[in-house]
Amino acid sequence: MQELELLILGAGWTSTFLIPLLRTHHLSYAATTRDGRTVAGSKTIQWTFDPDEKEDSHHQFSDLPLAKYVLITFPLTSAQQSKTLVNGYLKTHDKTPSPARFVQLGSTGIWQIPQKTLWVSRRSPYDTKNARAIAEDEILASGGCVLNLAGLWGGARDPKTWVSRVAKTKEDVKSKKSLHMVHGLDVARAIVAVTSDWDKAKGQRWMLTDGFVYDWWALMVGWADVKNSDDGDAVAAEPSEQAKWAFELMKEEKVWALPRSMLALGRCYFGSEDLKIVRQPEGALVCQVRRMFAPGGFLVDTENIDFHHSSWEHHWAT
Repeated sequence: MQELELLILGAGWTSTFLIPLLRTHHLSYAATTRDGRTVAGSKTIQWTFDPDEKEDSHHQFSDLPLAKYVLITFPLTSAQQSKTLVNGYLKTHDKTPSPARFVQLGSTGIWQIPQKTLWVSRRSPYDTKNARAIAEDEILASGGCVLNLAGLWGGARDPKTWVSRVAKTKEDVKSKKSLHMVHGLDVARAIVAVTSDWDKAKGQRWMLTDGFVYDWWALMVGWADVKNSDDGDAVAAEPSEQAKWAFELMKEEKVWALPRSMLALGRCYFGSEDLKIVRQPEGALVCQVRRMFAPGGFLVDTENIDFHHSSWEHHWAT
């Protein structure tokens, strides 16, 4: 059986960015979906994880291809589920002394608990009773890697369309503080990066964001005309209700300008000691600011980067 570089279990939205990137880097892969549909131009294997399969039976894994790395994109919700998947795959794909390595995609939501500090990093306390966190801890205990992702955007996921759903009233707007996001391409590059530097990534939980702490009010104001953006009559367009409410709240709470301070936003994810995926500049969530990236995607210790070195380029939107 030919060994692939990566097996994607559950090829959904993330794979629309990941599969093209794997092709670009000439990395072999296979992917599964529940219905065997084509994703990003690649046929997938019809497969569904059965978490209730008996521990001594691993038939569900027998037809999966052999791979050096296994990416689990769907949430596991118990330590037993993690054990079932990891042990089941390893027992049906025995390639000792180099067994498959597992990467689990998770959510930064596990850190949404009362914290002692304003800044939250991957080393901060998290909700150890959270079902997904429990399953992820088991992946880590088995030597795997977990990427906890901030809010996902890119492609079909446009944050501008979320505003009317998450803030239906002025009180909803008032409650909105910080927002942390990551683009699908950055997620894809993170996956490639951890497989390229496994010694650094293994056994680690990484917090993946785009490096910004966004202010919901600033976004709502910046997207004030999103409902009218396609009408072609920007002069006559009325700002959204959410933008109006944000301005009213600024006056009421004596907020002189946006974005609000980190202290006002409350929970801020700290990325300088976390996984950084570096690539060429591409627009961040707010087009007025651009991220700095370099080609390829690799692990970088940002605490030790000389950002004034001539080999690095700074790109800021004007």
